[in-house]
Amino acid sequence: MNPRLELLQPYAFEKLRALMAGAAPPAGLRHINLSIGEPQHPTPALIKDALTANLASLARYPVTRGLPELRAAIAQWLARRHDLASIDPETQVLPALGSREAIFSIAQVVLDPAERDALVVCPNPFYQIYEGATLLGGATPYFVNAFAANGFRSDWDAVPADVWKRTRLLYACSPGNPNGRVMPRDEWRKLFELCDRYGFVIVSDECYSEIYFDEASPPPGALGVARSLGRDGYPRLIVMGSLSKRSNAPGLRSGFAAGDASLMERFHAYRTYHGCAMSNAVQHASIAAWKDERHVAENRRLYREKFDAFHAIVNPALPLARPQAAFYFWAAVPGDDTVFARDLFAATNMTVLPGSFMSRDAHGANPGRGFVRIALVSTLEETLEAARRLEGFAARRSSARAGMTIP
Repeated sequence: MNPRLELLQPYAFEKLRALMAGAAPPAGLRHINLSIGEPQHPTPALIKDALTANLASLARYPVTRGLPELRAAIAQWLARRHDLASIDPETQVLPALGSREAIFSIAQVVLDPAERDALVVCPNPFYQIYEGATLLGGATPYFVNAFAANGFRSDWDAVPADVWKRTRLLYACSPGNPNGRVMPRDEWRKLFELCDRYGFVIVSDECYSEIYFDEASPPPGALGVARSLGRDGYPRLIVMGSLSKRSNAPGLRSGFAAGDASLMERFHAYRTYHGCAMSNAVQHASIAAWKDERHVAENRRLYREKFDAFHAIVNPALPLARPQAAFYFWAAVPGDDTVFARDLFAATNMTVLPGSFMSRDAHGANPGRGFVRIALVSTLEETLEAARRLEGFAARRSSARAGMTIP
């Protein structure tokens, strides 16, 4: 057996199940799950229609590079969305079975398992796949903390030069999971300068890029910033995108990797052995999704409506900071975040994800401690019910801490 499997921590939702074991929420109160970022809006008909119209293609093996029409659709979308002069669908784009699969497998391409002191720099809090990919690729994660006091900006300046010298890969996430922070141009410029100086690869996780609240200000992506800085060819940069959040199709398992052609060539070589070719029927459905923006704009409208309604009810009983993008509230809670989450479940039959489950103790602190992640992925009706339950729970808890009682 691979001994590095022993280095993996239990996944956050396994920890959550263990935390809730033995808790008994009120009988008859239906469960509301605010812990997992699984979109619940209906999958658009145009995607389902394209999928079913191409079921005959299940009779043929798909190829790893994907259909030329799919790579062209992704390249055209990237060019429109990020104002790119060009991106070559033949050499700079590959389909992926969702961004998660690509985020994991790219580490196996970039990292040399024989290099025992290699590091992968990760934001903290973070998406746990970064850590798993690092450890199973033979490297060690180096966590860069992001605190509320610094606007959740990762403290890249605190990383010592000797760490950067050993860094082979850096994972960035914008809009961020769990806090929804959008990395500005100056931060991307700093990361590009560091990768030029030390030669590491940047993987930009942009699966939340199309969930934002101001239609006039879409979040900048790494490819667009690189192009604006004259970084032609996107050296040492790969961006990962997905239809799961953008198009409410998490079960489609459809995403892409795009960027540096030399890296993409090696990624393709790996993937021919990895066995990750996307079904032809799914590719046709994906083409339809990438070519349409109307359903994406409607998706954002639904999220704006829910965030406005939830904030109006819950704040200030539990103070909420509006995220810049994505579909989470990253809420500071009184006391221990795991105790808060368990007590909330026991009192209201709702689950949220403790922030300490999404982060690691690093440099003397755990930046997720004292926070919970609240995913507003369900219907407006369920969101309103969740808001009322959370507001009542937070108000009662606040009064109890102040030594008062309320009915």
